[in-house]
Amino acid sequence: MKYDFDSILERSDNECNKYSFFPDVMGKDDVLPMGVADMDFPAGDFILNAITERVENGDLGYTWKTVNFWEAICGWLKRQHQWDVKHDWLVYTPGVVPGVVFGLLTLTKEGDGVLFQTPAYQCFADVVVRNGRVPLTNSLVQDDNGRYEIDFDDFENKLKQAKVFVLCNPQNPTGRVFSRDELLKMGELCLKYNVPIISDEIHMDFVYSPGRHLPIAALSKELAECTITITAPSKSFNIAGLCTAYAVISNEDIRNRYHDEILKIHCDGVNVFGLIALKAAYHHGAEWMEQLKKYLEENIILVKEFLAQNLRNIKCVEPESTFLLWLDFRQCGMCHDELNQFLLDEAKLGFNDGKIYGSDGEGFMRMNIGAPRSVIIQALTQLKQAFDQRSVKE
Repeated sequence: MKYDFDSILERSDNECNKYSFFPDVMGKDDVLPMGVADMDFPAGDFILNAITERVENGDLGYTWKTVNFWEAICGWLKRQHQWDVKHDWLVYTPGVVPGVVFGLLTLTKEGDGVLFQTPAYQCFADVVVRNGRVPLTNSLVQDDNGRYEIDFDDFENKLKQAKVFVLCNPQNPTGRVFSRDELLKMGELCLKYNVPIISDEIHMDFVYSPGRHLPIAALSKELAECTITITAPSKSFNIAGLCTAYAVISNEDIRNRYHDEILKIHCDGVNVFGLIALKAAYHHGAEWMEQLKKYLEENIILVKEFLAQNLRNIKCVEPESTFLLWLDFRQCGMCHDELNQFLLDEAKLGFNDGKIYGSDGEGFMRMNIGAPRSVIIQALTQLKQAFDQRSVKE
């Protein structure tokens, strides 16, 4: 079956975060939003049909996570990522970020250091600080080709001060997919200093050829025993609004304590549509996912070629995963705040401001290319026109 990713999905009247933010919060109704990390594609018909069937049945009551729910997760992880996960290793959580918070509450106390790599998904620093922990950052370093690499000397030094390491793999916002050697080296250092790992792997299904996603917990029994892996179908199948994620925890003691943190706030009840959507996606979504990745790869090529031909001062960091492009504007002759205002006011584009990912994001913007190709072309055209007009004024 051939899936359609070219049709425009009307989202502006749906209380949609991505499309409501600029008019409702910033008073700008002429900005094309290219930031928030959900896609402008409808969910697959295999998901919509399953949800419609439940709606027509009329039963929207409390939902139980049956063995079929857990089997769907185990099956997907086995087929897509060659990871053998047992049912009783799984814990439901209403989102990956809440799942990270439950991990922090399980493994740390107030005042403890929490290490993560920057530029970093902004919620990491936010939840660390809000929960009274101390953020420790290991800056990823660009090589001569712009690829982000790990500064292992700094990583080890920071690890000595940390009580937990929050890994993001595939990495958001840089798009890096860490290799087996990199994961093993980080893991060995965590074992050396007795620092457990919380691994956010929500973008695991978006790894582009020839890369492959490797769950760090799957690399050795020792790493499995000290790792909480958190992921979800929400990014892969564009169902983030259904708030359904899960943690994989093979260590029974950590798993029980993790579940206790969820029970403390009575947060273990699954969303009825989230349960249905997860099962439909993981049972029937493999072909849709493969076609989506090919479409996104073509969008990436389009952006890279357009920039190379028309806007050479803007560099696109080569993405190995995700539907998010990390764009380097540092050669465009503007300070960061001036750049951000220029993009909003002149280009009428709402990228994610690179500074929200930490100081390492200054001069960068994050662009969401999970959209129909016509939208990507429109955004690039607006970007070029704005820079052309700026050149004329100068």
